[in-house]
Amino acid sequence: MKVLHQVRTVSALWSLRVILAALLGSALLTKQAAAWGNEGHQIIADIAEQYLEPVALASLRAILDEDHDGLTANDIADEAMWADRYPDLDRNGSRERYERTRHWHFVDIELDRPNLDLACFGHPRLPAGVPASSGPAEACIVDKIDQFAAELGNSGTDPEERLVALKFVLHLVGDVHQPLHTADDHDAGGNGRQVRAGGLGSGKLHHFWDIEFVERLGPSPAETAARLIAGISDEQR
Repeated sequence: MKVLHQVRTVSALWSLRVILAALLGSALLTKQAAAWGNEGHQIIADIAEQYLEPVALASLRAILDEDHDGLTANDIADEAMWADRYPDLDRNGSRERYERTRHWHFVDIELDRPNLDLACFGHPRLPAGVPASSGPAEACIVDKIDQFAAELGNSGTDPEERLVALKFVLHLVGDVHQPLHTADDHDAGGNGRQVRAGGLGSGKLHHFWDIEFVERLGPSPAETAARLIAGISDEQR
C-alpha cells in the first residue's frame, strides 16, 4: 500500500508541485520511450501552465526562449513533447540518446508485487559532477524528475543543462500521468496486451491510452485542457 500511495502521490501532485517548486525557487527567479502522444503532453502542459504564478511563468518562458535546437516550438505545450524527439539529435544514427533515456519515461511497478525500489533499479545515484541529462540509462521516471527538478533549483546549474532539465521535467511530468507508465502487469506496460475498443478495432492497450482515448477527449489540446481546468475544484487545486 505504501508503494501504491507513492505512485498516486506522484501522479496527483507532480504537475503542480515539481514545476511550481522548481520554478519558484530563488535560483530561477534571479536567473532564471514511447509515451503519451503529442496531445496528451500538450493537454497536461496547458493545465500546469494555468496554475503558475506570473513571475514563475515569465522565468519559465525566458528559459525556453533560449532553446534553438529546432525540435519543437518554444511554447510550453510544444516543449512538453521535446523529450520524445530528443533522440532525433543523434544525426549519425547511433541511437545513443535513445538507449540512454528510454527507461526514464516510466516506472514498471508490478501489480502483483509492487516494489518501487526494484522498479527504479535500486535508485542509482548520479556521480558527483555528472548532470542529470547524462545520468545512468537504468533510472526510472520518479528519480529522473527529482534529479532534473533539483537542477532547476540549483543556482550553479549550467544554463544549457537548466534548459534541458526544464524540458525533461515538462515531458516526464506528463508521462507519469499515463497509468501504464507507472504500473505493469508483466505486459510491458500494456504494450504486450491486445484489446478491442468501440470503433477502433484491436490494438495495444498502451497505444489506446497514449493516443486514441486522448484524441476523443476534444477537438484540440487547448480546448480539452480548458474543459478539464473548469472541472478542477479548489480542494483539488
